[in-house]
Amino acid sequence: MKRILSLFTLCLCLICEAFAVVVPSSQKTRLNEGWEFIRQDMGSVWEVMRPVRAGQPEIVPLWTPVTLPHCFNAEDAVDPDVNYYEGAGWYRTYLDLDNPYPDGRILLEFEGAGQRSEVYVYTTKVGSHIGGYDGWKVDITDAVKAFKQTGVYNSRFKGKIPVAVRCDNLRDVETIPSDMSDFNLYGGLYRYVNLVYTPAVSFERVKITPQTDQKGKKGSLDVAVSFYNPQNVTHERTISVTVKDPNGKIVIEKVQKLGCDADLAHGEALLNSGNADVKRCKMNCDVNVTLISTEIKNIFLWDVDNPQLYTCEVTLEVDGQTIQATDRFGFRHFEFIEKGPFMLNGRRVLLRGTHRHEDHAGLSAALTEELMIKEMKMIKDMGANFIRLGHYQQSDIALRLCDELGILAWEEIPWCRGGLGGEQYKTQARRMLTNMIEQHYNHPSIVLWGMGNENDWPGDFESFDKDAIRAFMKELHDLSHKLDDSRLTAIRRCEFCKDIIDVYSPSIWAGWYSRAFKDYREMSDKGFEGATRFFHAEWGGDSHARRHMEGDFATVSNAAKTGDWSESYIVRLFDWHLKEQETMPNLTGSAFWTFKDFSTPLRPENPVPYVNQKGVVERDLTPKESYYVFQSYWAKEPMVHIYGHTWPVRWGEKGEKKEVLVYSNCPEVELFVNGVSQGKKKRNSPDFPAAGLHWDVVYEEGVNTLRAVGIDKKLRIADEIAQEYQTEKWGKESQIVLSHTPLDNDTVLIQAEIRDAAGVRCLDSQAYVEFSLVGNGKLIQNQGTSIGSRKLQAYNGRAYIKAVKNGKITVCAHILSETGIGASEFITIFASE
Repeated sequence: MKRILSLFTLCLCLICEAFAVVVPSSQKTRLNEGWEFIRQDMGSVWEVMRPVRAGQPEIVPLWTPVTLPHCFNAEDAVDPDVNYYEGAGWYRTYLDLDNPYPDGRILLEFEGAGQRSEVYVYTTKVGSHIGGYDGWKVDITDAVKAFKQTGVYNSRFKGKIPVAVRCDNLRDVETIPSDMSDFNLYGGLYRYVNLVYTPAVSFERVKITPQTDQKGKKGSLDVAVSFYNPQNVTHERTISVTVKDPNGKIVIEKVQKLGCDADLAHGEALLNSGNADVKRCKMNCDVNVTLISTEIKNIFLWDVDNPQLYTCEVTLEVDGQTIQATDRFGFRHFEFIEKGPFMLNGRRVLLRGTHRHEDHAGLSAALTEELMIKEMKMIKDMGANFIRLGHYQQSDIALRLCDELGILAWEEIPWCRGGLGGEQYKTQARRMLTNMIEQHYNHPSIVLWGMGNENDWPGDFESFDKDAIRAFMKELHDLSHKLDDSRLTAIRRCEFCKDIIDVYSPSIWAGWYSRAFKDYREMSDKGFEGATRFFHAEWGGDSHARRHMEGDFATVSNAAKTGDWSESYIVRLFDWHLKEQETMPNLTGSAFWTFKDFSTPLRPENPVPYVNQKGVVERDLTPKESYYVFQSYWAKEPMVHIYGHTWPVRWGEKGEKKEVLVYSNCPEVELFVNGVSQGKKKRNSPDFPAAGLHWDVVYEEGVNTLRAVGIDKKLRIADEIAQEYQTEKWGKESQIVLSHTPLDNDTVLIQAEIRDAAGVRCLDSQAYVEFSLVGNGKLIQNQGTSIGSRKLQAYNGRAYIKAVKNGKITVCAHILSETGIGASEFITIFASE
C-alpha cells in the first residue's frame, strides 16, 4: 500500500499547477451537490480524508453539507458585531466518474474561487491557483488512475474519487486586490465548479475575431484554436467549423485536416519569435491554428438596441473521438473620439451606465445563474446600455448576459488601492490581465479593459513610488494591446497615470464627496479638459432605503458628511446629473456608482453597518426610489412612478403645500390627489426636478391617495400610493413601540416605531435600533438590507425586521444611543399568530 501511494505521488509531480483556462467542451457538468464544508484550516489533507469512526476523536471538527456556489462569508460580511472571516476553509466531495472518451482527460474547472486555492485527489495535491476571479482548471486524469490502484478506492470509497479543495482569503499585501479596497475579499467556491470530460486531444481556446468598418458595410472573421494535448498525441486531426448568422442560417462551413507536425512547426516559429506564451506548446501541441480568415458580406451588427449574435461551432475529431466547442460573437465598430463622444457602428451613443459587484444578500459572492439573469435584466430594464464590472474579472455568465441584452462593458483586473508590491504581486497582476482578456475575448459587449482603480491610494506598503506605479501601468497597458489591440484600456482616478491609458475617468462626486450637485457641469467640464478620452465612472451617493425627508435640498453640499442619506436627496442628485448629461454633446457617457448595495469591511458606521448603500436597488434587488429616476430618463418602455412608495407618513403644517414628484418617460402625466385632478403636465427635462412632473399639493390630515396617469398618445398607464399626513409635532425620542404583521405561516414582519414621551411618532428620527429574539425561531438578519439587519439606523423613526417562528418567540428592540441602550420594548408572538 505504501509503495502504491509513493508511485501515486511521484506520477503527479509534474501536474500540480492549474491551467488558467475555461474549457470549451460539450461534455461539461456542474458539480453543485454533494459537497461538505468546514470554515477553518485543517492540520493536513489527511485530516480531511481520514476515515471517521463513531465515538472516536476523528469525528470532530464537524463538517456541514453545502450546495455550490458557496461563500465563506454568506452572512458575516454584514454582521454588525464582528469582522468578516479571513482565513481558510475546506470543501470535499466524492465523484462518480465515467469518461465517455477512451484514454480521455478528466478536468475540474473552477469558474472562480477565493482567493487562493489548492486541489487534492485523496491526499495528493493536483493543482493550485492564486486569484479570486479568473477561471482555471486542474487535470485530475493521472491522479484518478493512480488512486484507483490503491486499496482504499474500492474498500472504503466504493469506486468513488475523493476530492478536496482548500480555499483561503487571508490578508496578504503581496496579492491583489488590496484589503484596503472598498469591498470584501470573499473566500470559497463562490462560482460554479464543473466536471469536464475531453478526448486525449481537445480545445484549450477558441479565439474569434470579428471586425467591421464604421458603418457595418464590410466584415471579416478570423477563427483560431489552440489545443490541449498533454499526452502529445501526434495523430491527424479533423476540424470542422460552422458559423451561423443570428437567424440560424449557415454562412460558413469548413472542414480541414491538421497533422501535429505542422502544429509543432508553427509552435517552433512562435518560440523563435520570443513569444513566452507558447513555450509549452511544443510539448503538447498547444498552439494557435487559424481555421478561418475570410470576409463576410451583409453582416448583422451587434448593437445596444439590437444585439445580433452569430454562433461559431468548432468540432474536433481525433481517432474517431469528437468534441465540440460553441461560442457566440458579434460584429460591431466602436470609437472613443478624442475630446468627443462615443460612436457605435457609425452613430453617437451616449453611454448610460452603472457598476456591479458580485454580491447578494445572504449569499455574498455565491450568486446563482438565475440571480445573475434577474439582476442583469433589471439593469437593462432600467435603460442602461453600459456597465463597468468593478473591480475584478466577473463571471462569464454576466458577460454572456451583456452580449444577449445589449450592454457594453468595461471589465478590469483587481489592482485596486494600496500601492504596488513586489514581483509576486506584479506576476499575479500580469497573469490576471492575461487570463481576463483571453477568457473573455469573444464577448462583443466588452469595449474597455481596465488596468486598475484608484491606484493613487497608498497604504499597503511603507513607501509609495509613483514612478514605479507609472512604469507598471505602462507595462499592463502594453500587454493589454499585445493580447487584444481591438479594445482600449482604461483606469479611474489616478491623475499621474492618465496619460498612459486610452480612456480616463477622474473622480467627480458632485453633491456627495464635494460641493453641490448643481456644480456637476462645471466639475465635469474640468475633468473633460484634462483627459484625451473622457468617461465619467462613479458618481452618485448613498441612500438609506425607506428614509425620506421634507425639503428641496438645493443648498446641500458634501452630503456624505453633512447630508441625511435620504432617498429624497439622492433622487434629486441623480435627477440633476441625468438632465445635464442629456445636453453634453461631447460626453462619451457615464456610469453611476452603483446598481446594487454591497458589503464592504470599510464602512461599519453606515446606516446599515458594513454596507455601501450607493445602489439604486438594495442588496436583495429590492428597488429604491432612485431606480425609477433612471428609468424615466433611460427606459423605452413607458413607465410612471410616484415618488414615495416606501414613505408611509409625510409631515408638515396644516394646509402647507408639499411637493409631489412623478418620474415618468411619458410625454404627459396627470396627477390626482384624493380623487381630485391637480392638472396635467408635459415632461420637460430642463424643468428640474422630475423633468417638470412636479406638483405642489395640500395634503389632508390622515390618509391621502395619490394617483398618477401617464399619457402617451392612446396609451394610459397609472401608479398609485397612499400616504398619511401628520401635523402633530414631536419631541425627544423616548420610547419604542413594537408591532407585527404575519407574512405567511412561519414568517412575521416586526415593526419598531420610535416615539416621544407623549406617544407622537418621531418621523425624522435616525437613531440606531437593535433587534434580538429568544424562543423557538430566528431573526432573518445579516442580509445587509433595510429589513434584514438586526442593527441599523431608523428610517423616519421606523425599523423593520423579519422573523421566522417555529413556536412562541419574543422579540426585543431597543434604541442605541451614545451612552448605551435607551428605550426598549418586547413583543411576544405565539405559534398560532
